[in-house]
Amino acid sequence: MSPPLIGTIDAKVGDAVELAVRTKHRRRLGRLGWSRALDPPRDGRLWAAGEPPPRPGNRLDVLIDGAEALPAIADALQAARRSVHLTGWHVEPGFELLRGSDDDGGRHGLSIGALLGELAERVDVRMLVWAGAPVPAFHPTRKEVEEVVERLTRQTRIRCQMDPREHPFHCHHEKTIVIDGEVAFVGGIDLTDSAGDRFDSSDHPARRRLGWHDVTTRLRGPIVADVDAHFKLRWREVTGETLPPTPPPAPAGESTVQLVRTVAEDMYDAVPKGDFRILESYMRALRSAERLIHLENQFLWSPEIADVLADKLRNPPREDFRLVIVLPSRANNGQDDTRGQLGLLAEADAEGGGPDRLLAATIQARSGGRGDRVYVHAKVGIVDDRWLTVGSANLNAHSLMNDTEVNVVTDDRELARETRIRLWAEHLELDQQEVAAADPTALIDERWRPTAFAQLDRRRHDLPPTHRLLALPGVSRRSARLLGPLQGMLDDG
Repeated sequence: MSPPLIGTIDAKVGDAVELAVRTKHRRRLGRLGWSRALDPPRDGRLWAAGEPPPRPGNRLDVLIDGAEALPAIADALQAARRSVHLTGWHVEPGFELLRGSDDDGGRHGLSIGALLGELAERVDVRMLVWAGAPVPAFHPTRKEVEEVVERLTRQTRIRCQMDPREHPFHCHHEKTIVIDGEVAFVGGIDLTDSAGDRFDSSDHPARRRLGWHDVTTRLRGPIVADVDAHFKLRWREVTGETLPPTPPPAPAGESTVQLVRTVAEDMYDAVPKGDFRILESYMRALRSAERLIHLENQFLWSPEIADVLADKLRNPPREDFRLVIVLPSRANNGQDDTRGQLGLLAEADAEGGGPDRLLAATIQARSGGRGDRVYVHAKVGIVDDRWLTVGSANLNAHSLMNDTEVNVVTDDRELARETRIRLWAEHLELDQQEVAAADPTALIDERWRPTAFAQLDRRRHDLPPTHRLLALPGVSRRSARLLGPLQGMLDDG
């Protein structure tokens, strides 16, 4: 069979399977009364409908990479006076929040387990962790989590509950911390070294091991009560204990922030029809884009998200519209699914005519002529420097329809632009002032694209890297990329 014929058959099979996936998702959400998550009203609103609503009067700090985020978490925990409420996909007791040398005032070698154990002697420390995979083919397993919880809580007053209320093949993936009901952290950083070392700096030096790029947020103000209310809902469902509601803290800043989440139906009695407002938020924002979409994520599997992006490329709202996607060079699963969706977007970009509007890239650690992979684990979306989301949700059916996830969303234009500038300065190895002064479209066309492809060419010729940025090479055939969505047809109900 000739390659063109194989490609034609492959594309038709891929299209058919993807249509079935979309149809299944649409029917499921329609049955649950959540059709708006896939097709929000075209009312010009960027906020998700329903509860909790956007809260004004907040301070939202975006913390980029572990070397900035983890010490900030440690500082906030050490200042706790009354309570610590923490959720996580997985937590390793020996995971270090602080590292350093002997001349840094002693701020080194502080593990999350030791810190929480000390705190639990004087404040209420409660944790919810995923109970682990019931099938030992996936990690962490139920047994592994039981052992971790035993090590964490042994001879301490830490109350750590395992939450087994996941749907088959899914998990509790959110990462939140609430301290005294006054400060919260919401983002993508897991407190574990599983799969890679989270403590990496934004200059990503080559350390002869896998580097890590991640993002979280620190929140103060009324939004903190919404983060804590979600924790208390899950705590009540798992333990039967009802904790008193958290009074909303006083205003602490100028940002309006909304908490959005994914909770699958029939998981918790309090949310019988589920909650799919992360998907709704992305659909509203991406559909509204006029000039620029910047996405950083671990995965890009979702056919619904890919459809919106492809439509923007086929029918660009402006001549200078651009789409930048930062992904890992080799995801820990679903690699073909992500690459295949990039293939669909590349086709759409070609159909749109005009200049290349799509750039898919990754980053690499670099020290001199040495280079190592950096795992992109961040979950960030920025649209037109006027909408920003950060959280735990990947762009796949797991995160948007099945796993428990928490994101925060803001329409703070100054913060959205500042976050883009900081991320671009990191990836482009430029000063923030230079990025801020440049036109985004020109910067993509004149710096992002030529640099990324020059580094890809060097890699293909086995030459050492001279820059952090790296274009993602090639795409998978369209049927191969549907293995993840096809699996979703089997396991997402």
